[in-house]
Amino acid sequence: MCGISALILADHGASACPDLFESLGLLQHRGQDAAGIVTSGPKGRLYQCKGNGMVRDVFSESQLAGLVGSLGIGHVRYPTAGSSSTSEAQPFYVNSPYGITFAHNGNLTNADELRVYLDKIAHRHINTDSDSELLLNILANNLQKTGKFRINEEDIFTAIKDLHCQVRGGYACVAMVAGYGIIGIRDPHGIRPLIMGRRQNPAGYDYMFSSESIVLESLGFTDYEDVKPGEAVIITQGGHVSRRQLVVAEKIAPCIFEYVYFARQDSVIDGISVYDARLSMGEALADQVTRSFGKDLDIDVVIPVPDTSRVAALELSRKLNIIYREGFNKNRYVGRTFIMPGQQTRRKNVRRKLNAMTLEFHDKNVLLVDDSIVRGTTSKEIIQMARDAGAKKVYFASCAPPIRYPNVYGIDMPTRQELVAHERNIEQVAEEIGADKVIYQELDDLVQSVRRFNTSIQTFDTSVFDKHYVTGDIDDRYLAQLEGVRSEGTKSRLSIDSDCVGLYNSFQTKP
Repeated sequence: MCGISALILADHGASACPDLFESLGLLQHRGQDAAGIVTSGPKGRLYQCKGNGMVRDVFSESQLAGLVGSLGIGHVRYPTAGSSSTSEAQPFYVNSPYGITFAHNGNLTNADELRVYLDKIAHRHINTDSDSELLLNILANNLQKTGKFRINEEDIFTAIKDLHCQVRGGYACVAMVAGYGIIGIRDPHGIRPLIMGRRQNPAGYDYMFSSESIVLESLGFTDYEDVKPGEAVIITQGGHVSRRQLVVAEKIAPCIFEYVYFARQDSVIDGISVYDARLSMGEALADQVTRSFGKDLDIDVVIPVPDTSRVAALELSRKLNIIYREGFNKNRYVGRTFIMPGQQTRRKNVRRKLNAMTLEFHDKNVLLVDDSIVRGTTSKEIIQMARDAGAKKVYFASCAPPIRYPNVYGIDMPTRQELVAHERNIEQVAEEIGADKVIYQELDDLVQSVRRFNTSIQTFDTSVFDKHYVTGDIDDRYLAQLEGVRSEGTKSRLSIDSDCVGLYNSFQTKP
């Protein structure tokens, strides 16, 4: 999971950098591994600053001053393989054709095939293991086929439509063509979010793309809406906006984990308030707690695991009429442990991040509420902290159902063996993490908690719970191959000796 943004200003003499920098700070929760900004200045010259670390660490005042130009794109990175490499910091750039920069949120499921095609057929050099670089080069190669000195909007739409036919997976992308404009792309299933908005100033309208609405709202963009699944939007430096639905998928399925965990609670994605969805999750989870305990509801206090679960825990406590308390003090200078690279790093940082307040735990039966239980590492540490603070019993409620399968669309859940609920029942999960009882949200209740705010969305991507992968190309063989590669700490790379005859035919663009 990553955060992306793109901005184009009506005033060509103004600088896009301050707003882009601010946008990445607002998206920091989506990725803490690396950050980058590329701007386009006079005559299409590109200016870049990127590197590993938090936004505040990557950009100095002097570096920001050097990012000149009235349009640009930004990215905060979260590595889906748990690895960290400076070379994979985004945005990526290719000089041919036309000078294209590119930032991507998501994950491709046919990256191996794309790598072979780009190497053997398109003869484009790929310098990293990132599937984002593959996407950029697929787009660049499609544009290269026009053979034109200068491209127009029709050329770009055609290239993106071909891209949709060539790649599979979940992806939201922003691109910038030097001296031309910015582009927003969303995958046909709408798995990954992308929102666009405009802001009026004396020179005209500024336009922006972002992963979440909170960025647009904070920066004064009053008119914002979702880029539709399968839609592409082109905004030129002259302020002309072109939108086109290029692909219509059989099933639209936004990632439900955006509402459970990733997105800020003050964001609105696909017309659904994340805050309202989490309130609804808490209400449904309260019913599940009641069913689980029956008449013997021996809970003295409800305590959230900060920060994501606070909204749900508050609504749960209200419905159960059980007192709500803040029992953990959070060190806000330690990042989100879920998205930290490496299991050891996550484990070590849980106690640095949270401190249990004895007053709220001592001699009480406590219900801890969290957004989800993934590997169980954090949950186990938190439960032990509650016991060390004097809790008599520790119950653990999850706003999400048991996570038993890998995510292949951009969330770091790469192997089944890492997931605490895989091949364990609820009682075994409770034993593994040290809880007296674990209560999971039912999948139907979770889906309804989100869908009730936009009934036009028929389904969500819930593959980590039910193994139903919306792209239709994931089977046990794929998962086994993925897990074998990820367990070695490297990303998959197909041999250049692979048979490319079928790939050549499948990747030819339509006349």
